[in-house]
Amino acid sequence: MNYSLEPLGDQAILIEFSQEVNEWIHEQVQGVKGRIEEMGYDWAIEVVPAFASIAVHYDIRKLLTCQSPYDLVAKELSLLLDSKKTFTKKASREINIPVFYGGKAGPDLDEVAAHNGISAEEVVELHTKAEYTVYMLGFAPGFPYVGGLNEKLATPRKSKPRLQIPPGSVGIAGQQTGVYPIETPGGWQLIGQTPEALFRPMNEEEPTLLQAGDKIRFYAISEEEFYERQERNK
Repeated sequence: MNYSLEPLGDQAILIEFSQEVNEWIHEQVQGVKGRIEEMGYDWAIEVVPAFASIAVHYDIRKLLTCQSPYDLVAKELSLLLDSKKTFTKKASREINIPVFYGGKAGPDLDEVAAHNGISAEEVVELHTKAEYTVYMLGFAPGFPYVGGLNEKLATPRKSKPRLQIPPGSVGIAGQQTGVYPIETPGGWQLIGQTPEALFRPMNEEEPTLLQAGDKIRFYAISEEEFYERQERNK
């Protein structure tokens, strides 16, 4: 396995696998993340996956010896990564996300359609037809960076970002699609909105609906169903 180790501040180490973003690298990232967690290192605080890397945060109080904490962690991780064991990704969760497309919920739906030379109905059809992979969470709590968007829907970010985007807004930016979990500024093209809460801070066990490694599908719902679900989820 090709990898490199680099310090990330004074209490974390970065494992980098590649500069590419693809399904094979994603499988490696998730497999190594799972193995590190299974090892139960007493110094490991959190293991955070990204597109092609993993940040391992550690407790320096558990590593107070004559050797530097970073060197000790790097040695342990190197032994793990250089072993002959295979790193198998755990089975993915499959999550379906309802979306009300267009209208006030998706003010950029027609713009995405026009940019790609298709109808708004075709945008919805293509967006709901694909299966997506959650590569990582970032930018905002619970914000999923998702791969698997049909190339016919690829659309550049807006030249002037919005100052406020409602929670649950579903957008497209370049070759990616995603969902805004909280109200925040942003420049993605908005095509719809889900009534599901992606960020749930009161749920200590699962504060985010999605996790890296999940497989998701979007499906269309009516405006009436959107508001009914939104009211139930309050």
